[in-house]
Parts: sequence; structure tokens; C-alpha cells
Amino acid sequence: MKPVAAAFAKAPHRGQEHEFEPQFGLPERLPASERLLWQGQPLPGLVARRLFHLPLVTAYFGVMLAWRIGAQLQDGLPLLAALRGSLVLALLAAVAIGILATLARLTASTTVYTLTDKRVVMRIGIVLTVTYNLPLRHLDAAHLLPLKGDQGEIALQLRGDTRIAYLHLWPHARPWLFAKPQPMLRCLADAQGVSRLLSDAWAAANEQAARPEAASVPASLELQPQGQVA
Repeated sequence: MKPVAAAFAKAPHRGQEHEFEPQFGLPERLPASERLLWQGQPLPGLVARRLFHLPLVTAYFGVMLAWRIGAQLQDGLPLLAALRGSLVLALLAAVAIGILATLARLTASTTVYTLTDKRVVMRIGIVLTVTYNLPLRHLDAAHLLPLKGDQGEIALQLRGDTRIAYLHLWPHARPWLFAKPQPMLRCLADAQGVSRLLSDAWAAANEQAARPEAASVPASLELQPQGQVA
């Protein structure tokens, strides 16, 4: 393992995951000087709804099936014949919905987000698993998107010219920001709590805890839909 100071002085780094993880969600064990604050995974149901739009796809196929059956009934076919005539479309709909549901579950189960007092680690990928190390000192801001209850998502704004390709991050990227993509912690069960931990860790890592105005920094991340750490 590289020395801590050298490892976190660099820009965010992507490393390929090994088959064996010495520590859950991490390609290497944390050094003794680094403290684990939180680990979590996306909620599968929320991933299905927000990332793969499963309810919308299901509604679309439902409308198509209803329209097809209704059209055949209007043409004079009996109900049983109309149902049989729509069987192929129903099978295609079931396959499409099943694929999306499987992708959502795999996306959630293969993703691990880790927050330490020095960095955010994103282990992502279904077929090719990669790990992104995002030092807190290389984050300019974080944006909290609150959802139902305590659920939500947190986008991380990288500092300066640091950039990770949007397609490399997807679906763990803030939507529609292609020019300068932002890594995003998606579909969290307790985004409010994670935002508070991230805000405090960011302030400490950037040596702002001693400043008089630092006490107001965590509140903006915790309470605002697009609050900034910095």
C-alpha cells in the first residue's frame, strides 16, 4: 500500500477491482491513520425507479397491451382471441421488465460507497468492477438531492480540471452534466445522515473546523437541495 500522504495528494484515481477484497468495498485495507465513517449501497427498489425508470416502462407496456387488446375487440374478435393475439407483446414486455429489474438489482448489489475521514470510495460496475478514490481535498462541493423521507442522492463536484468520463461513471453520475461529470452516490437510504458525515469530514480534511464560519458549512449540505460543502 502506498503511503497515506502520497496516496491522497493525487487526483481521484480509478483502479480495477480484484476478485478478492481484503476489506469490503475497498481494493486495499485502510491504513491505520484512516478512519472508516460509513459504508452503504443503493436501495434496489429506488435504483429500479430512478435509474432504470421501471414504473414508466411498465406503464408504457401496459398502455400498449390495453390498446392492442381494445383494437382487436373493436374489430370484432372475441376476448380470448384478442388475448391470444397480444401474447407475443406481453412476453416481450415481461422480458424487458425482467431485464431492467435484474439490472437494477445487480447495480445495487455490486455497488459499495465508502466514506472515510480522508476520501470517498466508489466501488461500481457489474461486469467490470472498478474503484474510484476521491480524496476529500479534491472536492469543491457536494450537492444533496433529498427524496422521500431520508432517502436521497449526493453529487460530488470535483476540484479544478479533475474529470472522470461520464460513461465510466454511469449510472453513478449526476444526470445531464456531460461537460464536467460529477460522481454521485445514488439511491441512499439515509442521505441526510451521510451528508452530515460528509460535510464534517470535508471540513476537517480541508482544515476549516477551526474557522469561525466553519460551523455553518455542514448545514448547507444537510438542508439545501443543492447545498454545497464548500
